[in-house]
Amino acid sequence: MSGPVDVFDPRALAARRRRALALGPETFLLDRAVEDLLDRLGAVKRRFGTVADLGTPTDALRAALDGAGMVDRYFAFGPAERADVDAVVDPEILPFAPQSLDLVVSALALQTVNDLPGALAQIRRALRPDGLLLAGFLGSGTLQELREAFAIAESDTLGGISPRVAPFADLRDLGGLLQRAGFALPVTDVDRVVVRYGNPLALLNDLRRMGAANPLTDRRRAPLLRRTLARLFEVYTERFSDPDGRLRATFEIAWVSGWAPHESQQKPLRPGSAKMRLAEALKVPEGRLPGGDGEAQ
Repeated sequence: MSGPVDVFDPRALAARRRRALALGPETFLLDRAVEDLLDRLGAVKRRFGTVADLGTPTDALRAALDGAGMVDRYFAFGPAERADVDAVVDPEILPFAPQSLDLVVSALALQTVNDLPGALAQIRRALRPDGLLLAGFLGSGTLQELREAFAIAESDTLGGISPRVAPFADLRDLGGLLQRAGFALPVTDVDRVVVRYGNPLALLNDLRRMGAANPLTDRRRAPLLRRTLARLFEVYTERFSDPDGRLRATFEIAWVSGWAPHESQQKPLRPGSAKMRLAEALKVPEGRLPGGDGEAQ
């Protein structure tokens, strides 16, 4: 029996990264993610010993962490296209020894891992007790306008649609994956960024310079037809333009964090262990809730 088909094509991903370097990378979204990651890590108020950066496309995170003095030993693991990696790794097969890391960070890289549950499980095993994972992914709402415009344009000009925009992970799914991988105190939230463009071509050019053009295994291999591209521009302009004529493009950065379990971490109370009744805490008569006639259960 054959295994599941990979959603993302590793060769296409590498080719997209090489083209982005040749064109000159567009880093505004990555810069935002790195700044946000630094702020989130600063709120932890802890210095970390051994840190692994998994797949971040540039050295921006290394520079930020070194400048903030938050870590002792930083190692970059990622694709060969990143010049400063300490080791080239396949994100599906991580080289980390069990309980060898205090912190794993990643900015805008893990959304194209085919076996994300497996990668999270490997990261969890690599963390020492009370070690932290902090990562930002492209979330499911990313490029929702482009996805819709492509679907209409292809349907109108080709009589069908093909995968054009990657199916990024939903925030609720990411929380469940953290729990399945064995992380304690999992937290997820999303940073939604709306960027405005003069025309759809400017958006497509930015995506190429981000290395974010279509990397799907099931993508249409034939070149995009002129009539399809023209219809795409029409639909995008009709549906997603602001009053001033500029076009909206949504990016979501889905943030996840989770800790390797440790006895010092806060734990939920056992059922029935409360020392005060709800009515007593709210200072209301037993069996009544403030502001209504419903009974407290």
